[in-house]
Parts: sequence; C-alpha cells; structure tokens
Amino acid sequence: MTLKELSADYAASADLLRKRLALLRRLLAQETDPEAKWRLQRRIAALTPLLTEMNLLAEYTARYYERGYYRDAKYRL
Repeated sequence: MTLKELSADYAASADLLRKRLALLRRLLAQETDPEAKWRLQRRIAALTPLLTEMNLLAEYTARYYERGYYRDAKYRL
C-alpha cells in the first residue's frame, strides 16, 4: 500500500467520523434526558480528537513526498 492509498483511507475514515459526529450532535440537540445527554457529550468528546488525527494523517500521508512541505513536529523524528 502506498502513502497516497493510505491517505485516501484516512480521508474516508475521517468522512465517516464527521458524519457520525453530525448525527450525535443532532441527537444531543433533541435529547431531553440529562443522563442520555451526558452520554452523548462523552461520545462526542471521545470522537472529536480522532477526527482531528484522521484529518492530520490524511494530509500528512498525501503530502509526505512533497518537497518543502512543513510537517508537524509531532510526526517528525
């Protein structure tokens, strides 16, 4: 598997996460039970960093071989 292919997989996963988060936010807006609201908020809080990471990795793997591309220090050796 090449980095371009891996990038496409990360982007597809990010899209799925984005859709799931949108659904959870809609459910949260409609929910009236405090316990259920808390659970939805916790789930959203858990998935949000995953979406951020997927987006970063999709860009990083897509542009890995570009000359002059500044990589986040988090991903440099």
